[in-house]
Amino acid sequence: MNETLCLKLTRIPRLWRAIIDERLAPLGLTQTRWTTLYHLAHYGEGQPQCDLARAIGVEAPSLVRTLDQLMQQSLIERRPSEQDRRTKLVYLTPTAMPLLKQIETVVQQARREMLEGLDEDMLAQLDSALSTIERNGMRLLCEERDEVSNSSDCLPTP
Repeated sequence: MNETLCLKLTRIPRLWRAIIDERLAPLGLTQTRWTTLYHLAHYGEGQPQCDLARAIGVEAPSLVRTLDQLMQQSLIERRPSEQDRRTKLVYLTPTAMPLLKQIETVVQQARREMLEGLDEDMLAQLDSALSTIERNGMRLLCEERDEVSNSSDCLPTP
């Protein structure tokens, strides 16, 4: 059962993103574009580009291309950090707000459909189990990275 469970845990996020990707495609949004906008809307603007790349799980050069495209669409802007002028912080523009509402509607609908058939107790148990798996994974990642580099900054950003 554990093997089947692990396979499902890897398949479900891909399936979830694929559903949302298909539904957002008519808006001209790729997965990286909508996840970048969604992340900025939900986890806060003014993030350094490198932190944003880590948080959404892409390499920094890939994110730069995406940010360039989002800037061309007037959906985001980059501003220099007041603490470090070399660091660029990413902000949403007012132009992005109507699009973010559409993204949010699509994501909420997909969430309702994907979680259909699960009552509140089942969702609470699933959330608890996934949180435990996530903590275990983060602990393992820290231990492995610490063995390699003695780095204390090993946890990925949410």
